[in-house]
Amino acid sequence: MLANSEATMTLPDGVALHARPAALFVRTAMRFRSKIMVAANGREADAKSILSVLGLGATAGTTLLVRADGEDAAAALDALAETLAGVVE
Repeated sequence: MLANSEATMTLPDGVALHARPAALFVRTAMRFRSKIMVAANGREADAKSILSVLGLGATAGTTLLVRADGEDAAAALDALAETLAGVVE
């Protein structure tokens, strides 16, 4: 059964989606079969593509809209939220 899930996440203070944080985010997304998209600053990116995620230009305090479509969508969103919450510069 396919599920569609959506969550809003805010980047913590001092955290931007660049280099290491973006790589952690993408690595987490790649663990799941669901198609995962992330939107910020009027742009949308494939959460499994490091270049796409870096292209969002998301900085501390940016609100991300993360959408997952697939059998493990809810688990993917939970894991991505945990990843963002655990990232420390």
